Parts: sequence; structure tokens; C-alpha cells
Amino acid sequence: MTTFSEATALAADGATAELDPGWAVGDKLHGGYLMAVLGRAVAGRSELPHLLAMTTTFLRPPAPGPATVTVDLLRAGRTAGQYRARLEQDGRPCAEALVTQGTLDSSAAWWGRAKVPDLPAEEDCLRLTAEAPGSPFTVPLLDLVEHRLDPACLGFAVGQPSQDGRVAGWLRLADGADWDPLSLLIATDPAPPVSLTLGITGWAPTLSLTAYVRRLPAPGPVRVLMTSSEITSGRMDETVEVWDSTGALVAQATQLAGVRV
Repeated sequence: MTTFSEATALAADGATAELDPGWAVGDKLHGGYLMAVLGRAVAGRSELPHLLAMTTTFLRPPAPGPATVTVDLLRAGRTAGQYRARLEQDGRPCAEALVTQGTLDSSAAWWGRAKVPDLPAEEDCLRLTAEAPGSPFTVPLLDLVEHRLDPACLGFAVGQPSQDGRVAGWLRLADGADWDPLSLLIATDPAPPVSLTLGITGWAPTLSLTAYVRRLPAPGPVRVLMTSSEITSGRMDETVEVWDSTGALVAQATQLAGVRV
């Protein structure tokens, strides 16, 4: 097993990454993982400790193996720094991100109306496996990030797809590590995509993903709620909320993904 820290580590030059094949869906590296590699490179350049926001455009899927990350400082402020980061492989850009760094804490929200999703207990949810019966491809990511889904989302697995447009469940890092602002990027892009629960099989490539990290997460699992509003013109939106073990909202995301209807 490759830990998250090992899989996102950069060489001493701060610009060379070794993309790990385990952090993948099928043969495509996971979008949240690629964002975390970019975020790790930015953190190495910033005087501010934490990722606050990242918007990433995915241009082409890189292969596992060596890749180069370049980081440009756009603005250095006292409480926020803005950067541009690019992931390249074989001289071709694969992903480009705008990143905001800052400082997070674990204080309670001053105001909020988001409500933690009501889920069955973690042990009452079904853990997804990397090689599910009938799946057209393996999902190595599921060996590294435990996904336990609310049984109400699993109708698609027995030929009864839902029309709710909802995926919900519990996530843990399989190596036992606690979540942090970078690893939460994995949680903002959970499996499976909403399209699969609607009965649409196949790959749902992320075109653009914006993630916000709201506070430092408490130790333990996170619960994730992902919903979609519409599938049209071969694309779908997915909105994600991530809550820590204390019921605090720790991350949010919105993405546009392709769908092969």
C-alpha cells in the first residue's frame, strides 16, 4: 500500500512527482489525487500553511510515472496567497490549477445553514471493493480510500438504479492516517459518480473541479454527500459536501464531468 503522503511527495527539487498507479479509477488517475499533487507543490512554495481553495481544469489524463509540476506566484498577501500550478508529462500539460493558500483552524462556524447528512452508522454501510462483480474495470483507489456507501444509494448494483441523483457515505484513508487539507481533495471527488447510480455505466471524466477547504478536520472518518442537478449535452454537475467526525463541514466542491449516455 502506498500512503497518501508517499503518493503525493515531490522530489528534492520540488517540481518532480512520481504519479502512483494505485490512486486511480480504472486506468485513469483520480482527479482529487492529481489536485493533491499540485497542492503539495504549492504548499512547498508558500509561507501560508493550508490549502483554502483550488480550481482545476483537467486537460488530458497523465499516465502513472514521472511528471513535472510548475508553480507561479500570482500574489503574496498576509492572509492569502494566490498561485497557478501546472502538471505536465512528456512536455504536455495535463492539469492546470488556480490555488489559494491561507491558514485554517478548527473553530466552529460563526454562521451556517448547511446540515450534516443523516446516514446509517459507518459499520452499517457497504464498503466498495476495487474489483466489484460485474464492474467493467477495477478501481484501485478503493483499496487506498475506504468508501462505505449508504445502502439507499446502491440500487444500481442490483439493476434498480435510483433517480435521486445522490451518493452518500463514509470515507477513511486505509493507511489509518487522519484527513488533512490536502487529502480532503480526495474526499471532494468520491466514488462512484452520480451517473452510475442513475444506471449510466462507464467513465465520467472530470472536466473542471473547484474545491474549498473550510476548516481543519477532526480525527476519524468523514461523511460525504454528493448530488447532481442535471445531466444534459453529455455533461453533469456534481456538488459535494464533506463533514468530519464531529459533524463540522470541512470541505465543499463543485465539478463538471463528462457523461457517456
